[in-house]
Amino acid sequence: MLNNTMETLENCRFCLMCRHVAPVGLITDLETLTPHGIALIATSQKRGLIDWNDETVGVIYSEPDGGNCRAHCVFDQPHPAAVAAVRVELVEQNLAPTAVYLVNDALEKWGTPFAEEEGGSSSAQGDVALFVGDEARYLWPEALPAVRKLLSALGINPVIIGDGRNNGLLATSLGFPATAAKLAQATLSELQESEATKLLLLSAGDYFTFNQAYEERLGLTWPSTVDLAEVVSLLAEKVDAGSLHFRRSADRTPYAYVDPTHAVRNPQRHEAVRKLVTAVMPTEPHELFYRRENAHPVGSTHLQFSRPELADRLTLARLEDAQNSGAELLICEDPSTLYQLQRHAEAFNLQVRGLYELLAENLLV
Repeated sequence: MLNNTMETLENCRFCLMCRHVAPVGLITDLETLTPHGIALIATSQKRGLIDWNDETVGVIYSEPDGGNCRAHCVFDQPHPAAVAAVRVELVEQNLAPTAVYLVNDALEKWGTPFAEEEGGSSSAQGDVALFVGDEARYLWPEALPAVRKLLSALGINPVIIGDGRNNGLLATSLGFPATAAKLAQATLSELQESEATKLLLLSAGDYFTFNQAYEERLGLTWPSTVDLAEVVSLLAEKVDAGSLHFRRSADRTPYAYVDPTHAVRNPQRHEAVRKLVTAVMPTEPHELFYRRENAHPVGSTHLQFSRPELADRLTLARLEDAQNSGAELLICEDPSTLYQLQRHAEAFNLQVRGLYELLAENLLV
């Protein structure tokens, strides 16, 4: 687990290396809500220069945990993880926002804040497993049948695990590592029972959580016998190999691909997912200003609960970026990003489509 919280924040408090890509700072024009401003608040409190109150706690909960600051740090400072560690202290002192505790209650009871029901568990076994999670199950359920169809075309019938269960990142972001560890252990136990040697993931957020956050924030080691891969990376690989083919869509609406929340945490995915988009769309995409290694999150992180006004502003900024690019249709594969975009798309006269569904509709078998 992260053991250099204050050292990290001391290093960040007067550093502007990631200032130009700090999403909350850019949408608010508040220096306090940039990575170095947040670090300065945290370190100043440790020095006894300021106290925790609604305003200063709100600053700590404004860091989105989307990965932009670390992706642009040549020293790889784990700023989001350090801020999450500060939130643990706030939670323990009963200083966190009320909504934060309500989300934790839901995670402890249901394994998700999106539904009041327990997710399904599986005792099936197979070489390949697919983590569904709660975002795909409850926020964008259209993705799962589309993914099943695409994988079936490759001869893959995955064991479903984590169906309706949060991956644990939300709990770590809010300051509840014990809850996160409980969710993580449930997923790891299900994975072990499946005997799978490969776990497929529907989103960049799932990849970051399992590949990095479990070890860095929870001290959990990922099984060395299980390979991780995003579904989009697998599909792109099969397109390259000539074993997966798509017809061109008849839809010539000007479009843009929206890099999902957490995409900056796995830069290897940028080309792979664009290869899939252009394999099915008949025209070249419009590109957003904040894309690839500079992509900004929408409001699908913990902010949707802890600072919903900031979450909405992040989503609106992405939609405005898309509108300015000339796009009329937005394509993304991440269930939570799609959900947040869809909530506000009508106000910008934009359509939103899931990439997995688009690919499944145009699959050549």
